Amino acid sequence: MNVAELVGRTLAGLGVGTAFGVVGSGNFEVTNALRAGGVRFVAARHEGGAASMADAYARMSGEVPVLSLHQGCGLTNAVTGITEAAKSRTPVLVLTADSAGSSVLSNFRIDQDGLAAAVGAVPERVHSAASAVTDTVRAFRTARQQRRTVVLNLPLDVQAQPAPGPPSLPVLAGPAPVRPDAASAAALANLLAAAERPVFIAGRGARDSGDVLRELASRSGALLATSAVAHGLFHGDPFALGISGGFASPAAAELIVGADLVVGWGCALNMWTTRHGKLLSPHAKLAQVDLEQAALGAHRPIALGVVGDVACTASDVLALVPPQVGYRTDEVAARIATGRWNNIEHEDLTGDGRIDPRTLSELLDELLPPERIVSIDSGNFMGYPSAYLSVPDERGFCFTQAFQSIGLGLGTAIGAALAQPDRLPVLGTGDGGFQMALSELDTAVRLGLALVVIVYNDAAYGAEVHHFGDADMTTVRFPDTDLAAVARGFGCTGVTVRSPDDLPAVREWLAGPRSAPLVIDAKIADDGGSWWLAEAFRH
Repeated sequence: MNVAELVGRTLAGLGVGTAFGVVGSGNFEVTNALRAGGVRFVAARHEGGAASMADAYARMSGEVPVLSLHQGCGLTNAVTGITEAAKSRTPVLVLTADSAGSSVLSNFRIDQDGLAAAVGAVPERVHSAASAVTDTVRAFRTARQQRRTVVLNLPLDVQAQPAPGPPSLPVLAGPAPVRPDAASAAALANLLAAAERPVFIAGRGARDSGDVLRELASRSGALLATSAVAHGLFHGDPFALGISGGFASPAAAELIVGADLVVGWGCALNMWTTRHGKLLSPHAKLAQVDLEQAALGAHRPIALGVVGDVACTASDVLALVPPQVGYRTDEVAARIATGRWNNIEHEDLTGDGRIDPRTLSELLDELLPPERIVSIDSGNFMGYPSAYLSVPDERGFCFTQAFQSIGLGLGTAIGAALAQPDRLPVLGTGDGGFQMALSELDTAVRLGLALVVIVYNDAAYGAEVHHFGDADMTTVRFPDTDLAAVARGFGCTGVTVRSPDDLPAVREWLAGPRSAPLVIDAKIADDGGSWWLAEAFRH
C-alpha cells in the first residue's frame, strides 16, 4: 500500500459521504482507494461542476463529501465552486493532488496552499507516510466539526511513498452544541417579553432548529421568516412569512418593517436579507444569535448579541418567556395567507412567442409534485423560482449564492438530487448560467436523474440589460438558442415553452418513466427586470 491508497482508505473509514470529481493522473490512485473503501464516486465532466455537486450534497445530506482533483489546473478549474462552498461554511473535503516538492519547474506547479487560503478555505497537507493518517484525520475533523471547506494537498512524491496498512480510526462527532450563558438567554427573553410585534429571521445556522424556533415563536407571538438559504424551514406554519429580503412578498415585507423586534437566528442580517436595511424599521431593536462571536453585529448595529447554538438558545429562552399574543393575530394570519406571491395577481405579459415568467412559475408550481428539491442558479431570473416554487422543508431548497456566480446551478441540482433521492429535483436557471454548465447535462443523463431544468431564457445577461437602461447592450444580448434541441442532443427530453399551451409536454414527462432529465427552454417575456435586485442596483 502506498500513501495515496492509505489516504483514500482512511477517508472511507472516517465515513465521508459521496465523492465527486474529475480523475486525472494525479488523483487516480486516491480516487480508486476511496471507491475500494466503499465510497461512491460521481464523475463530473468539469471540476467546477464537481465542486458545486459536492457543495450541494453537503448542504442537503449533512455528510462531508469529497471533491477529488488533479493538481494545478484541476484545482483551478474548481476554484469558483470551492469559493462558494468556503464562503457558505460548507463542510467539504477537497482532496487534491499537488506537484512533488522537487518539481519546481512542473507545468502544474502553483501555490495551492495560498490559493486555498485566498478563497477562504482551510489549507491542509499530507506531509509524509508517517504522518498521512494524522494529517488526513485532522483535515476531516476540521471540515466536520468546524463546518469548513478544507483543501487537503497530496503531493505526488508523498503519494508514492510506501505506507503501512490502515490503522484503527477515531469516531469523530459532529459540531458540539454551544449553550448560551444564562445572562444572555435572560436578556433575549426580556426583549421578547417587551416586544409587541417580534419577528424571527432564521438563517443557515438555524436549519436544524425549526421545531424549537416554531415553539418559541408561538409562545412569544413572533412571526417567522428565513433568509434564502433556510427557505422552507417553517413551511406550512400560518404565521410564516417565507423569505426575508429581495424575494419577500409585499405583505411579508410590510409585516417585517412593522416589527419592533427582529431576532436573527443563525442569520447574518446582511444587505440581501434586509434589502439594504429597508426591511428594518429604524425603531426596531435587533438581536442576533450565532455560534460565531464575529458574526454578531457584523452587518448592522444590534441591541443584543448571543453566542450560542440556535437550538440550545431557543430552548433556554423558551423556559423564560411568558406566553403572549404579540404579532400573532387573526388579521395578520389572513394577510399572510392571501399575500403569498402565488396569490398575487399580475398582468400576464405572455404573447409574441414569449411566456410571462411569473405565469410560467405559478403553473409549474401546480404541475410539479410537492415533494421536490429546488436548486437555484444565480442571475436576473432567480426570483421567479425562489418566490413561486414552494418547497416542503429546509431540505427542499438549495441556494448556492454566497459568491453570486452564475453557472453553478446545474452542478448544484445534481448534488442536491443525490443527497435527497426520494424527491423530484428541480433547477431554476437562466440561459447564461445553463450554457456555462452545459457539460454536466451529460452527468445528469449518465446518472439517470429525473431532473427538471427550467431555463428562464431571455437570450441575454438580463441583470445588466435592466441595470444599465438605455446603454448599448450589444455585449450582453445574444441570438436566441434552441436549448431544447441542445438538451435532446445530450439524451434529455427537451421542451420549448412559449405559452401555457406548451405545458402538456411537461405533464407527459411527469407521467412517464422520467428516465432522463427534462429541460424546459422557456422563452420568457420581459416584465421590467428583477424586483429582488432593485435595492442592490441602487447601491
